Amino acid sequence: MTRSVQALAYARPSSLESSQVGPSLGLETAGGLTPRGAEAHPRFFAGFLSDPRIAARGLLAVADVAAARYYQRTLPASLDPVVTGNGDRLRFESFSGCCGVYARLDVLREGLDGQETGHGTTNVDVNAPLREALSRITADDPLHLRVGPEEMAVTTLDGPVVEKKVPLPDRWLRGFAEAQVASARFDLRAELTAAQAVAFLRSLPRSSPSGRGARWVVASGGSLRPTTRPVPGAVCLPGPERLVALQRVLRDATALRVYGPVADGAAAASAWEVVLPGMRLTLTLSPDSARGFSGEGGVLEALATDDAAADAELVSVLLAWEPRIEPASLAEQAGLSVERVRAALTRLGTAGRVGYDLADAAYFHRELPYDADRAERHNPRLVAARRLAGEGAVSLDGSRATVASGDRRYQVRESGSAFTCTCQWWADYRGRRGPCKHALAVRMVRRGATVAGGVR
Repeated sequence: MTRSVQALAYARPSSLESSQVGPSLGLETAGGLTPRGAEAHPRFFAGFLSDPRIAARGLLAVADVAAARYYQRTLPASLDPVVTGNGDRLRFESFSGCCGVYARLDVLREGLDGQETGHGTTNVDVNAPLREALSRITADDPLHLRVGPEEMAVTTLDGPVVEKKVPLPDRWLRGFAEAQVASARFDLRAELTAAQAVAFLRSLPRSSPSGRGARWVVASGGSLRPTTRPVPGAVCLPGPERLVALQRVLRDATALRVYGPVADGAAAASAWEVVLPGMRLTLTLSPDSARGFSGEGGVLEALATDDAAADAELVSVLLAWEPRIEPASLAEQAGLSVERVRAALTRLGTAGRVGYDLADAAYFHRELPYDADRAERHNPRLVAARRLAGEGAVSLDGSRATVASGDRRYQVRESGSAFTCTCQWWADYRGRRGPCKHALAVRMVRRGATVAGGVR
């Protein structure tokens, strides 16, 4: 597995301290992007939290996921959460080390009592002493929040820094993109009251027997009940123990919303959103505890066409750190169809430049602070498909095609957006994890995509 090391440089450790205005939570930022360009330590917010105890527990839940591995637990994992300022809210995001759980805490306008938030994205330092201090917040006394350096310190940050070096696997980068693509296909399947949510989540096992298949739940009588098969309206609950981070905020929940795709019999990703006063905490689960988001293949179609690449470049100019991105509005501004804009947003999601908010049913602008092009350059199926197309291994014959790969020949048949292939990948997944490399190569050649020279 390809990986690099990301160096996160902070001016000082994040901390919870006493100040003239009472307790003050200072979250230090590393390098990130803002409307002004790259900044070493961007400053997004200074004000008060409306519900400091709830916010502290929500932030700890996001940090829990960042430090967790729900599969192969013996391997280390920890990446400081990402924070995005969208003008009217702060979003804290993290991804588990096993690439199977995506977490986001949205602190909305009503949860922030202070100036407007800034715009941009960066990592924030969440260290062990800070976690301990946050866990001790038990009252709702006024708590001042600062995201970024103090006002006077902005111009005096040339001194020593606190540096963290963390592994950044390619599959982690791809997983962030795939989770966003999966979420954009979800619909609201159930909504529980606070009491129903607490009862349901506390009934879940803390561990799952190895080898157990997908679990399913369906709305029934104001709650969720397990079902042995994916009946209409059912939601897949893969690895229910992975929802443990939600336990931190249950006592303050006002509702639980459950999102998922249309059940088709196969294990699927799902999203679980706890509604809190002025905030939302969402966990998105991959289709299986042992299966990260990185191999789902939902982004491959958008990455394989030159149209999407050009459209993404155009659409990216129109992004303005908006908390809600409407494809129809972007289509009108860009002079493109809504379908092409959605494909462009998928491509931008692969670069970490947009996320998806289920509660708003809308994309949002952010710029993840990593070399996001790696997620495209090192996607195994995409790289293999480009090689096959570039080597002339694809022979077209109407709706059929033959792809020469090694000493074998594979038959690919297309019908609209559907495809079949004679390879083992298609036999195993039948398109549920995106196209195989052979089908992807056929589509590249059929659409005249640029395949030489790799990704631009």
